[in-house]
Amino acid sequence: MTPARNNMALWHILAIATIAFWGTSFVSTKVLLNHGFSAVQIFTLRFAVTYLILLAASHKHFHCKSWKHELLLFVCGVTGCTLYFWTENTALSIAPSSNVSLIVCITPLLIMIFGGLFYKSERLGKRQVLGCFITFIGMVLVVMNGKFILKLSPVGDFLAISAALVWTIYSLVVRKLNGEYSTLFITRRMFFYGTLTSIPALFFEADFSVSKVADIPWSNFAEPVVSLNFLCLTVFSSLFGYLVWNKVMKQLGTVLASNYLYAIPLVTIITAVVTLGERITFVAIAGASAIVAGMVLAELKR
Repeated sequence: MTPARNNMALWHILAIATIAFWGTSFVSTKVLLNHGFSAVQIFTLRFAVTYLILLAASHKHFHCKSWKHELLLFVCGVTGCTLYFWTENTALSIAPSSNVSLIVCITPLLIMIFGGLFYKSERLGKRQVLGCFITFIGMVLVVMNGKFILKLSPVGDFLAISAALVWTIYSLVVRKLNGEYSTLFITRRMFFYGTLTSIPALFFEADFSVSKVADIPWSNFAEPVVSLNFLCLTVFSSLFGYLVWNKVMKQLGTVLASNYLYAIPLVTIITAVVTLGERITFVAIAGASAIVAGMVLAELKR
């Protein structure tokens, strides 16, 4: 295998590793929710700690080349961090999880459509489009896991669609910045804006009561299970996940890299089977096979 192919294989492996971390993050979030933290508190603390770690690692370069780039980074922070997690978590609290999982996982399709419209280099060939759709079908089978019942939840479903849209915006906007700045700088600035814009969400959740905003169950971090799961969310899902994912999109292309997002429900269901004892059906196994087949078809070079 040539060095160039070795290099590309590395980015595919890193993409899979990131998806693995993101897929298991649902279980870690569930643990923190069960220990008294709210969804907004969880992602606000995640963003703040991740930003401080990145700031300690890189604190020489603070300013963008132009105010337009700074505005784009602000959009990345709002869409890729605050709005995405707020809409998805709120949707999960209102609508059935099967609805939310299915709707949010249309994100790669949206990225494929709009990425091809806005960036000529992101347009896929017929084989790659076919692979993406096969993967999408596999993802549907995995999410349903033999339960073909969907309940209409207008507000929850709308929020889930919003989550898919804001992640699509983040993916396409960060592409414009990848050629201008280092991945470390982009990720640090977006977590800064993510932390900043999460504060109003905290006040909104607490009915604008300062005492309620400060009512974070800090003492629960004394429990190893809470500290460990928060560490996993911060270091692996946020710090490693976003740093690597931004670089993966730069190396593989936004559309093809986003095809890996279809595998998140697969990772989640495997984690649930192992840790929570949930049942996996033949339908989900067939879906897993379709996900792998579709990814191979989409990702392989001509």
